[in-house]
Amino acid sequence: MKLAQGRIVKVSGPLVIAEGMRDANMFDVVRVGSENLIGEILEMRDDKASIQVYEETAGLGPGGPVVSTGAPLSVELGPGIIENMFDGIQRPLEAMRALVGNNITRGIEVTALDREKKWAFVPKVQKGAKVQAGDIIGTVQETIVIEHRVMIPYGLSGTIEEIYEGEFTVEETVAKLKTDKGEIKDIIMMQKWPVRRGRPYKQKLPLDEPMVTGQRVIDALFPIAMGGVAAVPGPFGSGKTVVQHQLAKWATADIVVYIGCGERGNEMTDVLREFPELKDPKTGESLMKRTVLIANTSDMPVAAREASIYTGITIAEYFRDMGYGVALMADSSSRWAEALREMSGRLEEMPGEEGYPAYLGSRLAQFYERAGKVKTLGSDDRIGALAAIGAVSPPGGDLSEPVTQATLRIVKVFWGLDANLAYRRHFPAINWLLSYSLYVDKLDEWYSQNIARDWGKLRTDMMRILQEESELEEIVRLVGVDALSPKDRVTLEAAKSIREDFLHQDAFHEVDTYATLNKQYQMLKLILSFYYKGMEAIKEGAELNKLFAIPARGKIGRAKYIEEKLVSDEFSKIENELVSQIEALVSKEGV
Repeated sequence: MKLAQGRIVKVSGPLVIAEGMRDANMFDVVRVGSENLIGEILEMRDDKASIQVYEETAGLGPGGPVVSTGAPLSVELGPGIIENMFDGIQRPLEAMRALVGNNITRGIEVTALDREKKWAFVPKVQKGAKVQAGDIIGTVQETIVIEHRVMIPYGLSGTIEEIYEGEFTVEETVAKLKTDKGEIKDIIMMQKWPVRRGRPYKQKLPLDEPMVTGQRVIDALFPIAMGGVAAVPGPFGSGKTVVQHQLAKWATADIVVYIGCGERGNEMTDVLREFPELKDPKTGESLMKRTVLIANTSDMPVAAREASIYTGITIAEYFRDMGYGVALMADSSSRWAEALREMSGRLEEMPGEEGYPAYLGSRLAQFYERAGKVKTLGSDDRIGALAAIGAVSPPGGDLSEPVTQATLRIVKVFWGLDANLAYRRHFPAINWLLSYSLYVDKLDEWYSQNIARDWGKLRTDMMRILQEESELEEIVRLVGVDALSPKDRVTLEAAKSIREDFLHQDAFHEVDTYATLNKQYQMLKLILSFYYKGMEAIKEGAELNKLFAIPARGKIGRAKYIEEKLVSDEFSKIENELVSQIEALVSKEGV
């Protein structure tokens, strides 16, 4: 194949225009200048190519060489991805530091996967087996908790001629495949896949199972399904990153892909330091044993930021294809959209709203649509799921700006973070009156079958009480709390208990940081028992002050700190005390 070779005619920041590129194609990766900087073709006009360069372009000038590689931007998929930290175009940060020191220089050529390391390959099929694309032919124990499943690459099928056992590098042949056309193909443990193209699957499945996060406001009020999509918009300091850290640590996902897209360098440093130290609650090992980190901070070239979310989601799809549940965190898609806006401006495209390109919405949709629960390729009907959770950082917390609005048109879950809640030290600072989840109805059946039949009713009652509190607060501000009826006072007290005892959660408390669905149900039942019984007591003529002062109230507030193994016994005791104390109060009143 003839590779296009041209020369630079114009440099505008990360955008380079090169002529003599008639033989190149859109999205081809090119090498720019004498330092071989990595770039990607964004636009073709006659023989001129507009190239976004993923490295600093200072020092480039007209006349410099540009050579196409003839292939689109692709990632290497194989053993060695887990536990690794990559930049936006899948260059491993540790390998680059070993090569050039702490300050990464331009034009570094380093492979994404280690070519020297040997992996113990265990065959799962025998010689003569008929296989097709997606079939697992062997496994590698990549980390102590993740088994890497080596699959037949897309587009190949046939009969296994030879399969080997032992230690191999990612480039060494582990099997020989005789294709349906009679050709012999060497199968290695590494595949390459273009990042802008979604990986294929057999069938998309309905989302009918929740991704349990252990965060009560999410699981009980605004759940996300396995394979679902969610957005976490919020102003600076409202806790987007902490919410994503909690999800990465506790969500029921086998693998976490965390993309730091255009975030502050010190914030990404915290992630890189914290994740290896965090204990995975499911395995007791370091959280990094099932995590891939992609770091593209705000001081790195803007073009690589645009590529980073595609790199991340392609890696996530690869593990989904193995049959794993994957959670992808993109922090934040606003910075990605800003990179898109900058490149669009340099290309002199017609700007859309607030200067963002007109195709902002379709690009966001293409990204989020790659999430889902699917039946993967292969003959064994594996099911994999990929959930995508994107943080959005609207300037000044303005949720009407284009990136937030375009995201909300696509995602099914909106966890709206509120700066006022964050300032009041209410974590997670998810505003229950703003947020929503469109998965609630689909997941109700799962909750009623697996947790409790009245889960849906309790959730509805909780939302109604919070809504009523919002309306009553207007009256209280105008005329004071004494103007309210006793029933309304009980509603306010129950809403306060829901907010402070249920929705508020301490991310740093060893017990309260995570709540199982059973514990969430028991807590909710307890708080609403006080509400139901309190309403009955008021009807019977009980005094408000005495009702609010019963000793069991304090125990409800401390119930969140009860360990999981003691939940059933302790919560039953508190509920019995609550009921008996309210009944005693009613009988004392002589009603």
